[in-house]
Amino acid sequence: MKLRYIDEFRDPEVARRLLSEIKKISRRPVRLMEVCGTHTMNIGRYGLRRLLPPHIQLISGPGCPVCVTTTKEMDMMIKIAEKDVIVATFGDLMHVPGSHTNLIQQRAKGADVRVVYSSFDALRLASKNLRPVVFLGVGFETTAPTVAATIIEAKKKKIKNFFVFSAHKLIPPAMEALISSPDLNIDGFICPGHVSVIIGLKPYKILAERHKVPCVVTGFELLDILQGILMLIKQIEEGEAKAEIQYTRAVKEEGNLRAKEVMDEVFSPCDTNWRGLGLIPKSGLCFRKDYKEFDVNSHFDIKADKSKDPPGCRCGDVLKGKIIPPQCPLFAKVCRPDHPIGPCMVSSEGSCASYYKYRDWEIG
Repeated sequence: MKLRYIDEFRDPEVARRLLSEIKKISRRPVRLMEVCGTHTMNIGRYGLRRLLPPHIQLISGPGCPVCVTTTKEMDMMIKIAEKDVIVATFGDLMHVPGSHTNLIQQRAKGADVRVVYSSFDALRLASKNLRPVVFLGVGFETTAPTVAATIIEAKKKKIKNFFVFSAHKLIPPAMEALISSPDLNIDGFICPGHVSVIIGLKPYKILAERHKVPCVVTGFELLDILQGILMLIKQIEEGEAKAEIQYTRAVKEEGNLRAKEVMDEVFSPCDTNWRGLGLIPKSGLCFRKDYKEFDVNSHFDIKADKSKDPPGCRCGDVLKGKIIPPQCPLFAKVCRPDHPIGPCMVSSEGSCASYYKYRDWEIG
């Protein structure tokens, strides 16, 4: 079934047929993990946990870049904001807690923290100001090429007061860490559409072959997600483990070659820490030698005190699928969208925010 027009993506009759086929062929209990915040929100939005048979469990993984940013990284970003600089950031990061405060509270105290919509907005700020401008680079392979392109432009234009804090993270190494964990049971991955536009299918092929776990790159509309789930269920029931693309209208097997070239020109993979998952080898992006001049760490001495997560917050366990949000003792009690304790409730792509917004804790 190929979906071409927007109405087709939400056709209730097609949705019923897909659900009927899923129920018909699915016999064994399975846990399918999505590793994309947009999937997380739309699974809640469309009520898929209620529609699917109870033996098919959808669990959320580390698909929210703001959520997987560690408390130590947040503390370091807050330290930067205390210096005589302009900090440029995406809006979601403003409310993410550090050990003692957050960026919006620092701005209230006088720090120059500005919300931008792209890294190029931050570069324009630098071109119009004499003070240093530090862009907080948080995101996966989706945003990293754009940040890399901005850095290349800064070098070309010889803008000397533009710097980047690179907290970028790579999805396939995190998936590898999850499937290698002895205490997790993941039967298949709903692979991220946006990230896959950039990286293509090859990383998932390696993962599927190495660990015998099915992977399906899936779009974001109701029928995309149902079709992706059906493709995974078929593989599981037939004893197969391969990587496939459901989201063929946007994702090519080779990915976006130009975007990967730009990203690889500026950054190289390095070991980095993820909230909940710990240190994952080659899962971050560090500056290459030719672009070190734009690395904020090369110009500022950034030392954070011993970092600590909010007491009782189990966001880390949510991110690795060990628990679902309602199993956190703070969820929907002291931790709510109007009073978030952890980043999984802060972010518009966070699992806790999704469960709360769409009342999925009632089936949790």
